[in-house]
Amino acid sequence: MLLSLFEYLEQFHSGFNVFQYLTLRSILGVLTALTICFLTGPIMIRKLTTYSVNQNVRDDGPQTHLAKAGTPTMGGAFLLVAILVSALLWSDLTNRYVWFVIATTFLFGLVGAVDDIKKLLSRSSKGLSAKSKYFWQSVIGLGAAFLIFSLATLSQETSLYVPFFKNVIIPLGIWFIPLTYFVIVGSSNAVNFTDGLDGLAIMPVVMVTGALGVFAYLSGNINFSNYLGIQHLPLSGELVVFCGAVVGAGLGFLWFNAYPAQVFMGDVGALALGAAVGVLAVLVRQEIVLVIMGGVFVLETVSVIMQVISYKLTGKRIFQMAPLHHHFELKGWPEPRVIVRFWIITFILVLVGLATLKLR
Repeated sequence: MLLSLFEYLEQFHSGFNVFQYLTLRSILGVLTALTICFLTGPIMIRKLTTYSVNQNVRDDGPQTHLAKAGTPTMGGAFLLVAILVSALLWSDLTNRYVWFVIATTFLFGLVGAVDDIKKLLSRSSKGLSAKSKYFWQSVIGLGAAFLIFSLATLSQETSLYVPFFKNVIIPLGIWFIPLTYFVIVGSSNAVNFTDGLDGLAIMPVVMVTGALGVFAYLSGNINFSNYLGIQHLPLSGELVVFCGAVVGAGLGFLWFNAYPAQVFMGDVGALALGAAVGVLAVLVRQEIVLVIMGGVFVLETVSVIMQVISYKLTGKRIFQMAPLHHHFELKGWPEPRVIVRFWIITFILVLVGLATLKLR
């Protein structure tokens, strides 16, 4: 939005040309989203508290969580506003990749908001039914997959790249659509499963998104992509601005969500952020690397799947409680220890993911 203004002003003063640089606009995206969170966070928390928009805590979970009852939820709303406003202000809105990620993030956030509101109205931890939530996630995920596929103009936009190998490239053809659907919907639910402790989900999202921003920038620059031997995606560079907005908003939200949390994200934030991470990985063609860097999200999801299957087949549970972070809590780990250790694991996995840029 502002880019068009600065392009117009450039004819009066050449100094406005500096806003053409992705690095500057990504930094401004970080700072804008961070500032919006800092300004709106306290206001939003007061409003949520006034209107009793409070978290409903499961009584079958760790007993330490009972004290969290009454903490405001749906804080992901101001997080989402910060991301979208910052991205709209500093991105090149003629780039279709920008609209793919903005629209997908917003729509998944909308599904999460409906889920949160139903929980609040019913005064329980149950919102949308699993079938309803999955249905709407599937509609949006398939719609995004179809649009990305149908509007692709280059073969590298729909090919699967295997990390650590230079020449292992798999043209997906129509199979791009189910893969993209799986990545977006799976990532959305994985982040939602992880969002169970104060700050547990947001920091891994920040780290993974920041790393995807590196992939976007390098893939979008023909010189860097040729040097590293990675696919050149001319439109991907602009995604750095969106990634910056997520990083800034995420850090701003963590200011209020750090243990002990003043506000919870709610599904409005978790589903949206997960979808954003998924569609970013698709657009920069790093779906497999996402599985590596988002290993914590993967483990949390797998723990839930294993628990459900085991209980249905044998009547026994593998973990004391799923998702996995609750298992460690019930084994006696204090909540801050679980959180920080999961952050450390994510940091290591992100470094492994970034190493795939050169180790091939």
